[in-house]
Amino acid sequence: MAEYTDKNNSFKSLRDLPAQVDTNPETTARSRARYFNSGNAFMVGSSPIPDMVFEKEPRKAFSDSTATALIPCDISSQLGCNYAATSPLILVYYARINGGEVLPTIFNASGALAYVISGSGETSCQDEIIKWGKGDVFLMPGGKKQNHRAFEEPVILWIATNEPQLAFENSSIKDATLVSGMVHYPSQEINRQFDLVYSIDADQDVSGSAVIFSSCDQELNKNILPTLTAGINSLPPNAKQRPHRHNSIAISLVIEGEGCFSLIDGKKKKWLPWATMITPPVSVHSHHNDGNKMAKFLIVQDGGIYSYTRAMGFEFVDN
Repeated sequence: MAEYTDKNNSFKSLRDLPAQVDTNPETTARSRARYFNSGNAFMVGSSPIPDMVFEKEPRKAFSDSTATALIPCDISSQLGCNYAATSPLILVYYARINGGEVLPTIFNASGALAYVISGSGETSCQDEIIKWGKGDVFLMPGGKKQNHRAFEEPVILWIATNEPQLAFENSSIKDATLVSGMVHYPSQEINRQFDLVYSIDADQDVSGSAVIFSSCDQELNKNILPTLTAGINSLPPNAKQRPHRHNSIAISLVIEGEGCFSLIDGKKKKWLPWATMITPPVSVHSHHNDGNKMAKFLIVQDGGIYSYTRAMGFEFVDN
């Protein structure tokens, strides 16, 4: 509730001042005004983003007792928001679709990216139908209804959207033109792209060996959505990714790898099969593969918004 300062000016600090209102609001427009200052409204502290690992959500998705449903990785209570969120701008789900069943979805988002963890099926959206299988990736328009149908076996999907971004501004998608139609990235084509990446010597200034997803709509931005970047990163056996940091958050799905872990601000985070991990923004982190097999993990970041504002802040942090 907005208040006036007291006449004796008893506040000891600008930080203690509540919101101020017009002392003589002669119009409704003036009565809506609120006044803060550099002490109580600049560099306002917010709860930190945790470097957590989601384990119960994938366990629920893989359980045969789970009904067909979306399972959100929701930490809105920790982020202090009143809408589901995995990070301030991203919401991630696991989806379980039991054999022969259909899961309808409609996301209030610019778009939704899905990775097929297991099973096979098809997704219809407006007049399009795509068939997909394990390891495929596909992008769906936001604000449009999709029907996901599992074939004979249960299906598990991992889905990432920017729903919290729109919820933050209390916006809704009315005409989803940012994704003109469904986009399909089959696993065999993803593997071919990896073969190409590994056929060319990587520069030491490159952050890793990854296949980044984009579309004809976002080719100029090189992103999956204007504010989101997405790709599958890889680590060869007995290799590590150099310590680095950036201003974007990273939300990762462990696809494959044995003996893998991440170091996030000096804390070791083991890679668990099909777990979702959060790497907080500006944290110093590195990824390590101590095993004998190639490791892969799908990463979604709010990097598009930082690239556009020239504020990614990527840098290697080698000791």
